Amino acid sequence: MRLRVYLLLANAVSILLIVVILVFLYQYMLLSERQLIWLTLASLGAGLLSALLHFLLVRPVEAAVRQVGEGSARIADGDLGARVPLVGPAELKTLAGQFNEMGGRLEASFRQLQAAEAARRELVANLAHDLRTPLASLQAYAEALEDGIVQDEPTQRRYIATIRGESIRLGTLIRQLFEISTLDAANAALPESLAVMARTAAGPCVLEDVLVELLPRFAPSLDARGLRLHVSLPDAPLVCGLAAESLTRILQNLIENAVRHSPAGGLIRIAGQPADGGMVRVSVADEGAGVRAEDRARIFERFYRADRARGRDGGGAGLGLAIAKSLAEQAGGRIGVEDGNAAGPSGGAGSGSAFWFTVPAGRGGPAGGAQADARNARTESAATNV
Repeated sequence: MRLRVYLLLANAVSILLIVVILVFLYQYMLLSERQLIWLTLASLGAGLLSALLHFLLVRPVEAAVRQVGEGSARIADGDLGARVPLVGPAELKTLAGQFNEMGGRLEASFRQLQAAEAARRELVANLAHDLRTPLASLQAYAEALEDGIVQDEPTQRRYIATIRGESIRLGTLIRQLFEISTLDAANAALPESLAVMARTAAGPCVLEDVLVELLPRFAPSLDARGLRLHVSLPDAPLVCGLAAESLTRILQNLIENAVRHSPAGGLIRIAGQPADGGMVRVSVADEGAGVRAEDRARIFERFYRADRARGRDGGGAGLGLAIAKSLAEQAGGRIGVEDGNAAGPSGGAGSGSAFWFTVPAGRGGPAGGAQADARNARTESAATNV
């Protein structure tokens, strides 16, 4: 039975019952026949007027309920943008508002699912490409050596070196995939309170000490391309509130990215300084082609590589920046990229990119003057030796 018919029928039954009772009671009153007739007609008229008013008042309720039903049907048919107007009594307006809020959440969830599915397809396609390319090279060079196509020793050495390089590339890609999946699992498994305890369990570390240990690793790649390295740090040591291993991994990925995209003979600048809110800000700037504004929103996504300065020819798998982002956010900080000329003196258009990140400052006051000078000397020595 429709709502409108149900409400009108219920009203009609109640009015009829009242009129019957009144007419029955009139018989026991000291009324003349004329008075009895008029009172009976008045009761019937009041009943009819009440039914008419009830009919008119039910129409907005029926319209509001019908609109909610039509909106539900549209959503069921896939139109997640369906909304209903806020009409009718206060309760039905509240119902319509809650319906619209539900529709908005469903639409947002569906868009997130679509974005996740698109990202998954892109990830699988990129992963297939990055695995297929080195595997094809390994197969081709291995078959050439196996079939005896190459006889001279220098070419054989070159083929073997290529096989070794592609094997290293595959190993790096697999290591990065494992690393980022481990970070995702850690972030998903721990609530925020335990995550804070986990990331600070290893104790704070000093940025200068991490750089002194890390920079010598890049000596071969820097020398091969004639790159220069400049480190700028304040006099007092910068104590970071995360494990040295995590800070090393962030810096290593950012420096590898800067080396990969720097022109021959370019300058890489590493700078650290205290930031607002009890944070430490570190930046790694290069003099490459830079990152376009439209690419900056996605540059930290997995397997995403801008098609100009940071395309597939750059040699990266597109995971280093994603790992750095996960580690920085897991530590309670942020990460981003800006124009290189905004982070240092070398500048003009196309002066490169500056990748920066923040991490919470660790406990520990500034060192004395002699100790600060010693730390700066160690860092400068490491950069000079590189």
